[in-house]
Amino acid sequence: MTPESSPDLAHIDVWLFDLDNTLYPAECEFMALIEARMTDFMQRETGLERTEARALQKKYLHEHGTTLAGLMANHGVDPELFLDEVHDVSMDGLTPDPALRAAIERLPGRRLIFTNGDARHADRVLEKLDLADQFEAVFHIASADYVPKPNPGTFRRMIEAHDIDPLATCFFEDSEKNLAPAAGLGMTTVLVGAHAARSDAAFVQYRTETLAPFLAAARLKQS
Repeated sequence: MTPESSPDLAHIDVWLFDLDNTLYPAECEFMALIEARMTDFMQRETGLERTEARALQKKYLHEHGTTLAGLMANHGVDPELFLDEVHDVSMDGLTPDPALRAAIERLPGRRLIFTNGDARHADRVLEKLDLADQFEAVFHIASADYVPKPNPGTFRRMIEAHDIDPLATCFFEDSEKNLAPAAGLGMTTVLVGAHAARSDAAFVQYRTETLAPFLAAARLKQS
């Protein structure tokens, strides 16, 4: 990548990262373990057959932003019970990426996590990835009163909680729909993952399959 084609992020002071399938590749299938636990929970909660329970799980994800939000709205599920259960999976598929750590370390300014997962899950994943010391704070689902991204109110709550300027913020996400409200607020948006190159959404400014080379090549603010 030439300097002329490098991502121009010299205006960025705040680096905002989604967690799951963003700081590690979706191909490691860690989230697949969590989704399977969600289907187990859905089956037990609704009494549906597994195929039907999974279909309802995906319906809630689409309509409410997370499966949990749908379960809370339609079944009165205790969010902490759900989150504790579905995140209780093996972390063997997650491995530290020294190149990603080095790329994050070079970013000037503040670094934050913005996740629809809970605090304990975020802490476990960041520790496993050897990235826990790289982030100032985590804005998690309880911080948002269990209202998930892409709800615009959750973005506003996150901005207020951490006193950030959206115009000086870059947001990295594997979910295209979660970048739309960020772009509307003036954030620079980066879609991450093997699917990113196929996105033609106008609100996605940059696309990258993996984070480390993108961050390593970016033009940054000089101190």
